[in-house]
Amino acid sequence: MPIEILMPALSPTMTEGNLAKWVKKEGDKIRAGDVIAEIETDKATMEVEAVDAGKIAKIVVPAGTENVSVNSLIAVITQDGEEMADLDSFIAKFNKPAPQKTEAPKAATPAAVDAGQPSVVHAPAATSAPGLGAAPRFALPPLTAATKAISAPAAKHDGARAFASPLAKRIAEQEGIDIGLVEGSGPRGRVVKDDVLKAKQQGAGAGFGSSMVRRNPVEYAMEPVSNMRKVIARRLLEAKQFVPHFYLTLDCTLDKLLEVREDINGAAPIGADGKPAYKVSVNDFVIKAVGLAMRKVPGVNASWTDEGVATYSNIDVSVAVAIEGGLITPIVRNADQKHIVAISTEMKELAAKARANKLKPEEFQGGGFSISNLGMYGIKEFSAIINPPQSCILAVGAGEERVVVEKGQMKIATQMSLTLSVDHRVVDGALGAQYLNALKGFLEKPATLLI
Repeated sequence: MPIEILMPALSPTMTEGNLAKWVKKEGDKIRAGDVIAEIETDKATMEVEAVDAGKIAKIVVPAGTENVSVNSLIAVITQDGEEMADLDSFIAKFNKPAPQKTEAPKAATPAAVDAGQPSVVHAPAATSAPGLGAAPRFALPPLTAATKAISAPAAKHDGARAFASPLAKRIAEQEGIDIGLVEGSGPRGRVVKDDVLKAKQQGAGAGFGSSMVRRNPVEYAMEPVSNMRKVIARRLLEAKQFVPHFYLTLDCTLDKLLEVREDINGAAPIGADGKPAYKVSVNDFVIKAVGLAMRKVPGVNASWTDEGVATYSNIDVSVAVAIEGGLITPIVRNADQKHIVAISTEMKELAAKARANKLKPEEFQGGGFSISNLGMYGIKEFSAIINPPQSCILAVGAGEERVVVEKGQMKIATQMSLTLSVDHRVVDGALGAQYLNALKGFLEKPATLLI
């Protein structure tokens, strides 16, 4: 039985293309996978590969024909030993429109053939492209966003066919460029003409000849999402959707705080292991200052509810800790009442338990205010997303030397940027500003944190 070769749909939106070239000619024997033709679209020149073995008995559409409709017959293959006595009659029959019935119309069925479509199909239809009816036998699979990993055929350096357009191959051969080393920008990482020209220009300019970095044929890999990451994603999405955020930023000077921190750490007793009993961090000072500022401006220690604004009696500060697969916010309870060294010791224990996944529910559930500190990563300033039902979260940047002006004179000072994210339903701009200024006062006068 003869096999029809149809004009392929090389993309979901393609309706016609140009038959640029026949790689095989009438009478040639072909095998599955052989390139038999080149098709031009508005975006690229692509090859058509055979999926059946046999002999090309007839080329219906000659090379150079433009605007060939998708699914139209372009060639016929016969099997070994099979002869076509009347090939022209077969082609005419294939292209003949479906006969019109004069009887009363019936409800359309899924198997009905649209007018103008081929009326004889000798092989199962491939995956359909939207709006195009049955896809041709040789159509390449369309790229979709749902594809988990898209792999292009690896370039080979032993003379095998590279995944590139014919024009790109010819230019690469003329310019002495190894096509397998050229990064492709076409569909599925295919190398096109512009890629080869770019490779030529970059290689000549850098003095590296034709040696280029090759594109990874696997475009992306899909990683499974942990339950923790799903919960984080859902809560953050809800926070940005339903909590009206606004942001306040100010800078505070840390020079005095750093001096006090050095004195406290220098006074730490040495244990039997030869290590100091404690080592206070800048973040420990921030936790203490946040707690004292909440006591001074209690309006930020509150949450929005349908019944009203709930103002908390105790001062509990949540601190974001990065762990594998996400983050968690263990709580320093009564942070306003604890000494700096006690906060430092407790925070280290909570962080270690968090990373070991050993926190108890009461150690991370609740809290009236959150701190997110990225200063240790060198982040100068950022805005954090509120952790409901809390109404505020403080984003702490890195302490760094900056040029500041004081009484008309320039000097170098260590400064840190603080950004407060606020739920406007609970905290207005003026109240948020009062809180930040109170916090700034405690950090710039660290002696007040030790009283």
